[in-house]
Amino acid sequence: MKIPEKAPEKKEIAPAAQPAKVETTQDTTVTKTTKPLSRPGISSGFSINSFLNKEDKVEVDENVAVKAEDLPQNHFTDTDLQMEWKIMLKQLQVKNNFVFNAVKTFKLLKGDENKIKVLFPSDSAKVEFDKISGEFFNHFRRKVQNHLIEVEYERDVENLKIEVVTKRKIFEKFIEKNPLLKDLDDLMKFDLT
Repeated sequence: MKIPEKAPEKKEIAPAAQPAKVETTQDTTVTKTTKPLSRPGISSGFSINSFLNKEDKVEVDENVAVKAEDLPQNHFTDTDLQMEWKIMLKQLQVKNNFVFNAVKTFKLLKGDENKIKVLFPSDSAKVEFDKISGEFFNHFRRKVQNHLIEVEYERDVENLKIEVVTKRKIFEKFIEKNPLLKDLDDLMKFDLT
């Protein structure tokens, strides 16, 4: 048996060395500083020197009392009140639907010249109204330029609707909308108890 001879390996011939590219560099000068480049130190707010050299300063409270008689007292109508209340309800419907549902049944009525009567259905609804009442009445006082407005709260028992809705009542409301349901009820004898 004859051993096959090894085939001669091909050597790759490296191309002739190419001359290196000459790169041009620009000399940049480095400037040195005498101060650090960081930001100046931030004080912690407490300085021992300022504490030792502290002078007793007498603080003077300037309370300016404005008399209610000096504020504007322009006339406003019930229409002004109702328009602002509707605007407030629309804003509440978008911002806070829960409060909107609680206060949408409130009625605001103009009483005497500077009185507004608020009729509310329940104490829990009044609690929700109290959350927005300050904002509403302050806005209304500025809008009508009457800062002597007084607000009276009164529970409106008639406004609170507590009604037991039975299946029969629901069906009767549907009959009002579609009279053919009455014929269907007569034919099928629905049990709506």
